[in-house]
Amino acid sequence: MRSIVVLLSIAVLISCGFYVLAAGESEQIVWQRDEKKVAITFDDGPDAKTTALLLDGLKARKVRATFFVIGEKAEQNPELICRMSEEGHLIGNHTYSHVQLNMLSSSQACSQVKAANDVIKEITGQEVIYLRPPYGEWDHKKDCPQNMIAVYWDVDPLDWKRTDTKQIAADILRQVKPGDIILLHDIYKTSVQAAFIVIDELQRQGYEFVTVEELLFA
Repeated sequence: MRSIVVLLSIAVLISCGFYVLAAGESEQIVWQRDEKKVAITFDDGPDAKTTALLLDGLKARKVRATFFVIGEKAEQNPELICRMSEEGHLIGNHTYSHVQLNMLSSSQACSQVKAANDVIKEITGQEVIYLRPPYGEWDHKKDCPQNMIAVYWDVDPLDWKRTDTKQIAADILRQVKPGDIILLHDIYKTSVQAAFIVIDELQRQGYEFVTVEELLFA
C-alpha cells in the first residue's frame, strides 16, 4: 500500500444544496493510493466545440472529471460550466487569463484567482476550492484571502504540443498508477480523443474515475 500525507484545512459547508470544502480546522488527510482509482483532469477550457465533445463522451462512459477552467473562457461559455456542474464534474480555478502566478505581485496574483472564482461562482452558485496554477508555478508565500487547495498532477503526456492521439494515450497508459492525477487539455480535439482511449482502456482494467476531491478525501 502506498499513501501520501497531505496537510490541508477542511470544513464542510453547504452552498445551494451542494457540499463543498472550505478552510477550517487543520486536519491530516491520508491519500490512499492502493485502490484502482484515478482522477482525469482538463485544463485551459472551456472551448465551445472540444469541451462539448468531451462532455458528451464522459457522459456516455459515466465518468466524472475535474476541469480547471480559465475565468474569461468560462464567461464566454457559461452553458458549458453549467453542464459540467449539472453532470457531476468538479470545477476548479486556472486563473482568469492563464497567467504565470509566480511572476506577478501578490495583489496581481490574488486578483487573477479571485476573478476566476467570482466568474465560476456566479455561474454555478458554488464556492471554488481547488486551484491549478498555470504552468504548475505558484509562490506559496503569497498571502491571498482566498482559501484554495493547489492541485498538480502525476501524469503529463505534454498533449499541448503533440498531435498524435494514440501516442498521447499510450504515454498515459504506460505511466499511470492507482491514485494518480492525469493532466490533459480540453481545448484540443486530439487530447479529447486520447482521453477516450485512456478511459476505455483503464475501465477495462477495472479502474474507477473519480474527481480530484474524491481522490483526496474519499
